[in-house]
Amino acid sequence: MTKYREILRLKGLGFSERNIALSVPCSRNTVSKVLKCAEKRGISWPLSDSTTDGDLEKLLSQSAPAVSSKRMPDFAYIRKELLKNGISKKLLWTEYMEDCRQAGDEPLMYSQFCYYIQQDENKCRATMHINRKPAERVEVDWAGDTAELIAPYTGEIVPAYIFVGVMTYSQYAYVEAFPDEKQQSWIDAHVHMYEYFGGIAKILVPDNCKTAVIHNGIWKDQRINTVYHEMAERYGTAIIPARVRTPKDKLNAEGIVGNISTWITAVLRKEQFFTIAELNAAIRVKLEEFNNRPFQKKEGCRYEPMSFT
Repeated sequence: MTKYREILRLKGLGFSERNIALSVPCSRNTVSKVLKCAEKRGISWPLSDSTTDGDLEKLLSQSAPAVSSKRMPDFAYIRKELLKNGISKKLLWTEYMEDCRQAGDEPLMYSQFCYYIQQDENKCRATMHINRKPAERVEVDWAGDTAELIAPYTGEIVPAYIFVGVMTYSQYAYVEAFPDEKQQSWIDAHVHMYEYFGGIAKILVPDNCKTAVIHNGIWKDQRINTVYHEMAERYGTAIIPARVRTPKDKLNAEGIVGNISTWITAVLRKEQFFTIAELNAAIRVKLEEFNNRPFQKKEGCRYEPMSFT
């Protein structure tokens, strides 16, 4: 069943239809239809706790607007024109609008026009600029390499698992060690990360670990873990998991994990730790050095104002 409550919640937080579709997950058309129907019926977030997705489906299904047939742009022509100096998408959209008006066709909105062009560029494997906004996304993951603890009484080597969170715009990172990768550790890591950052990002991009995503053996049918979703709802943020076998969705976290392994874990490999607290105290020292290392960027680009709850 479509997650009507979640769609309306994320819309109430100001997320775009594209990001809502990635978080739920569902198609953008479904999100658009749900929001149009909700607007027509005067339904918006917040909703009462007793209102279920089934109730919303009954309310919205009868008022679903008919999908109009809009004229698609000539992608081959647009690709050719964009290679010329001085030609922009805005100019091409203006020409496209005029052609539609003369032919009596219904045109796409500018945002839709740009979206379909972007999809066409992706199919052609065009190189595109990665658009990042301050405080918009935080990528989170468990590092592949573990740290080591020494059991005080037996001397046994016990693994410690490293959580990494990174702000995509500034590459500002958070690192903490945990005794396991269970649900409680995953949630605690996020809470501590928000405290360290001093605010909350709009979007969380986790890997497809079991504490974040449930897929039931079918990777294309992944769902966000219930406890993880409740945490996101509490903090007013959205979870958009990285797509399976799509490493470009998590370029920052994957790169930071490698840097963390070199800068923090590898540097501490010769030291002995008997408790998680001792290990995290040493990690925090190295983390401060890592976050305050010199960047080859313009002054001020490290700062990301974040929202507070």
